[in-house]
Amino acid sequence: MNNKIVKLALILFAVSAAVALCLGLVNGITAERIKVIADEKLAAAMNAVLPADDYQPVDYTGGDVLVDSIYKAGDKGYVVQCTVSGSQGSITMLTGVAADGTVTGISVLESGETPGLGAIAASSSEKGETWRAQFQGISSAAVTKDGGQIQAISGATITSRAICTGVTAAQNAVKTVG
Repeated sequence: MNNKIVKLALILFAVSAAVALCLGLVNGITAERIKVIADEKLAAAMNAVLPADDYQPVDYTGGDVLVDSIYKAGDKGYVVQCTVSGSQGSITMLTGVAADGTVTGISVLESGETPGLGAIAASSSEKGETWRAQFQGISSAAVTKDGGQIQAISGATITSRAICTGVTAAQNAVKTVG
């Protein structure tokens, strides 16, 4: 009986080790390509929120934990990456902030929001594009329920408020570096 248990444990260990080795090799082979794709996605999103020839990282020493990074977009303004809490988890987003402090656009990079509701904020559909367009040119982001001018996504007020929080954090961060 003990020999069977030892034999099964050794077989399980060997299979686990082989699978771990395979996963490690695949990760090693694909890691660089995954990074290149992520960088391309980030560059495209930056260009969508604030078109510029070049984006230079800026040292952010402010205390806002929502702000992940800031990039200077030439003399046009800044692009700020924030991570906020939505209704289903974290939302990573970019906000373009013009030199005058107004929003030039937003883009949601990652979101785990509810499909058909909060996920509309990141959607490339007409509804998603129209919703995000509300932010262009504003100097203060808040949903209408909170006295602002952003119409919340129907059934996704928490997501809408989270995006507004990210936009506000981005604008405040730019004030500290600009």
